[in-house]
Amino acid sequence: MTYNKEHKADRIGWIRAVVLGANDGIVSTSSLIVGVAASNVASQNLFIVGLAALVAGALSMAAGEYVSVSSQSDIELAELSIEKDHLANNWELEIQELAAIYEKRGLQTELSLIVATKLMESDALGSHARDELGITDLSQSNPLQAAWVSALSFSTGAIIPLISIMIFSMTNLIPAVVIISLLALVLLGCLSAWLGGTPKKLASIRILFWGSIAMFSSIFVGHWFNIAS
Repeated sequence: MTYNKEHKADRIGWIRAVVLGANDGIVSTSSLIVGVAASNVASQNLFIVGLAALVAGALSMAAGEYVSVSSQSDIELAELSIEKDHLANNWELEIQELAAIYEKRGLQTELSLIVATKLMESDALGSHARDELGITDLSQSNPLQAAWVSALSFSTGAIIPLISIMIFSMTNLIPAVVIISLLALVLLGCLSAWLGGTPKKLASIRILFWGSIAMFSSIFVGHWFNIAS
């Protein structure tokens, strides 16, 4: 019997960035559009509002991701620098430290010491980075990649309600944007679940629930501040 189920761990980073960006693009832009539309603003202003939301949101996502991921990267580099000093000055102590980690994971004391010694001889910094600090190739951050992926995914999500403005009249715009955006959120939830190998129903319900709250709350605010009244 063969077991060839594919692991998804290598996809976690970019799935998170894509889902977060697209979800934010759909929810924030559609919520802004329906909220402003509910206030009875002039129809010719809605496209400008939506376009401004797309540009500002995409740049904000890119800047936010770049800054946050850069901070994570700085912390990782600082931790590795400290670990290099420890290895240079306390080699035997670092072997004992690594062996203690393996012993806690179930290896016998003698075997854990042998494993730690061999791994230290092969790749001392890599062994401590992985097993002591939790820093691996998968977890190490890439600020530029995170920034452009977030900006692109946000724009892709935001363009869905923006196109709706050009298709539907003001009479049907609010329900059209809500329905189309919620359907897009369901598809996004299913796609992210499929890519991550997780249940599609749970992901769809979760993203649909919060998207609905955001849009209907915005509609309420728009009606509350009805500029035509």
